[in-house]
Amino acid sequence: MADTGLEGRRVRGYFAAVNRAAGVPVMFDPAVLGRAVEMPAPWVDLGWCSGFKRTSATTVGAVVTGAPGVAGAQVRTAVGAEVSFCFETWGRLQVALAAGAQSLNVLKAGSGAAANGSGGLAEAPVGLVSGSTASVLMVGSTAGFAVGDLVAVDVDYAGQVGFVGTGVSGAYVRSSAAVGGDVNYIRRVTLNVGRVAAVGVGTLTLEAPLMAGAPSAGMQVSAMVGFCDREGGSFFQEWSGLFVLDGEQGDRAIFHYPRLQAMEGSREMPVAMGGGLERVRLMGAFRALPVVDGNDGETCVCFRSYLPAAQ
Repeated sequence: MADTGLEGRRVRGYFAAVNRAAGVPVMFDPAVLGRAVEMPAPWVDLGWCSGFKRTSATTVGAVVTGAPGVAGAQVRTAVGAEVSFCFETWGRLQVALAAGAQSLNVLKAGSGAAANGSGGLAEAPVGLVSGSTASVLMVGSTAGFAVGDLVAVDVDYAGQVGFVGTGVSGAYVRSSAAVGGDVNYIRRVTLNVGRVAAVGVGTLTLEAPLMAGAPSAGMQVSAMVGFCDREGGSFFQEWSGLFVLDGEQGDRAIFHYPRLQAMEGSREMPVAMGGGLERVRLMGAFRALPVVDGNDGETCVCFRSYLPAAQ
């Protein structure tokens, strides 16, 4: 069986959060989902990726024996892989992935808060009442909220240490003192965010469901104005990545990286559009980390699957 070669147009990118506390990535099984038109949760569709480039960082060395030395065998002396591309759209997850470090929500600052590069101390959050869903937030009061507002939904910070953030680990807290004991800190780093599509009597309806699903007991809502990332810091986000290239003849190539971490700081690429305008795209470069293949116990960093077209 031989094909004429994969003739594809664009690569579609999907990401899913690695469970940092348990160290468990999201595995993609091509036997089950290889032909899926849309990838199911927890995979999140982040749109088209341009300039997609895969690089192998694996090195092979010779085992030399005898005199004179003769290469009698080969061994892999290092195993690694890198992947880079540009996101064609901007959004909360695209900004976070391309940040190269920790990504934060810019919460609305409270009255008299001192100026700070990632946003001053936030105003008081609004509590949720029973009956909230991933798409409709039941709040005690909608005062101060309007259609188009951004909101962060998560639990209060109450001295937790370790990875924090519901659904996705947005930060690692070493001590309460390190974050100033700020009750809003988890909402500052959470990726459980949304945009208000409608305001009702005691309800905020979101444009899309929250990434972490229906809010749990104890969660509150903080209004926010946007997102922020920093050059520097100690935290590395970690994601499972999936890239799909559909061929013109019905074949498909799938590149699965169970564990990806950013390998450089944030940067953008301007693309000329004519008329003196430029489109600015987010650039991301990632290093693949290892997993063990359950079929044979081999350590690897990525999987490439090819599904031929039906004959």
